[in-house]
Amino acid sequence: MNLLHFLEFIGGLGLFLFGMHYMGEMLEHGSSDKLKSILRKLTNNPVKGVLLGALVTGIIQSSSATTVMMVGFVNAGLMQLSQAISVIMGANIGTTITGWFLSLGGIKGDNIFVQMLKPDHFTPILAAIGVILVLFSKNAKRKNIGSIFMGFTILMFGMATMTSAMSPLAHNDKFIEILTYFQNPIFGILAGFIVTGVIQSSSASVGILQALSLSVPLPFSSAMAIILGQNIGTCVTALLSSIGTSKNAKRVAIVHLYFNLFGSVLFMILFYSLNSILKFSFYNMQVEPYHIALMHSIFNIFTTVVFLPFTKVLQKLAKLTIKDDSIDFKKADKDFVLLDTKWLAYPSLAVSQCKKTNDNMALLVKENVSDAMLLFNDYSEELIDKISKTEERIDQYEDEIGTFLVQITKQELAEKDSHLSSIMLHAIGNFERMSDHALNLTKNAVELNNKKIFFSKAAQRELEVAKNAVEQIVNMTVESFADYNLETARKIEPLEQVIDGLIATIKTRHIKRLRNGTCTIELGFIFLDILNNLERISDHCSNIAIAVIQINSDNYDTHESLYKIKHSENENFIDTYNQFKIDYAI
Repeated sequence: MNLLHFLEFIGGLGLFLFGMHYMGEMLEHGSSDKLKSILRKLTNNPVKGVLLGALVTGIIQSSSATTVMMVGFVNAGLMQLSQAISVIMGANIGTTITGWFLSLGGIKGDNIFVQMLKPDHFTPILAAIGVILVLFSKNAKRKNIGSIFMGFTILMFGMATMTSAMSPLAHNDKFIEILTYFQNPIFGILAGFIVTGVIQSSSASVGILQALSLSVPLPFSSAMAIILGQNIGTCVTALLSSIGTSKNAKRVAIVHLYFNLFGSVLFMILFYSLNSILKFSFYNMQVEPYHIALMHSIFNIFTTVVFLPFTKVLQKLAKLTIKDDSIDFKKADKDFVLLDTKWLAYPSLAVSQCKKTNDNMALLVKENVSDAMLLFNDYSEELIDKISKTEERIDQYEDEIGTFLVQITKQELAEKDSHLSSIMLHAIGNFERMSDHALNLTKNAVELNNKKIFFSKAAQRELEVAKNAVEQIVNMTVESFADYNLETARKIEPLEQVIDGLIATIKTRHIKRLRNGTCTIELGFIFLDILNNLERISDHCSNIAIAVIQINSDNYDTHESLYKIKHSENENFIDTYNQFKIDYAI
């Protein structure tokens, strides 16, 4: 193998790793948030956890990604350590699917149908379809499918390039002699561990091993030892991702290590013991790519079957390794634990986690607005203190979510995730301003109480109607934002229009009371200030509702969305508007 062959191998390896990374990233973008959420919701049964781990890993093509998700979920308190263990076992099975795809390169036969299964023949077709979808399709999902095809094509081309570059090694006696060292299980495991630990992917290292098997006479005994090492090496990613997390999250990574380490040791002892007795005929046989895929699958299924009944033992062992301290030094605030920077490696999931935190912020805003309006009927110093502290918390939410969203937007995002991130940045500002106006209402209530002054009965009745309308629009806004409820969101703009008209009417009546002398100037300023704050809260609700409608309709033009609400759905708009006008008549 000369310098040119070495450079060809490096180039092929680069294409292979890029193709695998790109395909996995596009698969992760294309997989729905529901696919990820089932990992948290449906893992109480260990067998079900294994199946879910295998399913999710098979779809996103990365056991490391699934394991890192488990670290993040446990760190966020969304999943228990016991639940994560079975998912990790399933992830180890799911990652073997990649090896089976890659083994297609070793298919032999003259039949046209067999030949079409070879990557050399079907990847050009995939590449052509991928290019067409990426360049000419306007649909985001079709573009994503095209990108997946392109990633797979690059991956397979890289593997073919590596195979071609390593072909001269088949006649290199020194290299063949080196391979015999890997028949020693210790050396083979060490080699597999190092390569996988460096490239951070057992699927990729299995692919490299399959490419090697197509070029040189690699014996079964050497391949087996290397595969065992690869399964241990894949734990490096999870161990690195657990740095700086909670103790339970660290335990997830430790369980992953113990599972693969103990599984490798047990499998090695069993395999080599049986070989010493039975003298396996295939022990020194040259392996094919599908043999490697088969060994990879058998090992991971074997270890899962053996260790699944002992998940509690693995859990106790992890707790003995990572012991609880009397004081938890974790600095992360529980309210913002979902905004862990480790999610940024998986942008779609990071957006989903950010949305959950944004929902929590919205609920706090809803509570603060309701509490502020309650003060005018039931004044309380304790409630004032609560509103003030909640306002500070909401400000913190805006800072934390805003900072995290900026970090997300620096990642490569799917189109919908990109729009959702932008809309959340817009929404947190509106929610924060709603809370500011709630604090302003609190100051109005304090001023009325301190000065011992009261509105006229007519003004109180009008104000009560306005408060009820604003409280409903806030409740509807939070509900529509949390669930992306399009039906509720479409009712918000008609109610906002009713509130604008209602407040305009109340202001007109207030001016008449001033002229008649039934209201003082001092009370008038406070009254108008309250009305202005209520109107502004309503305006911010309208802004958020438009954002929800944009997400549901894939239309991100605010003016166009507002126009459609008022004109394209004119009949529904008018009916809803008239109903609210009746509900909040004065």
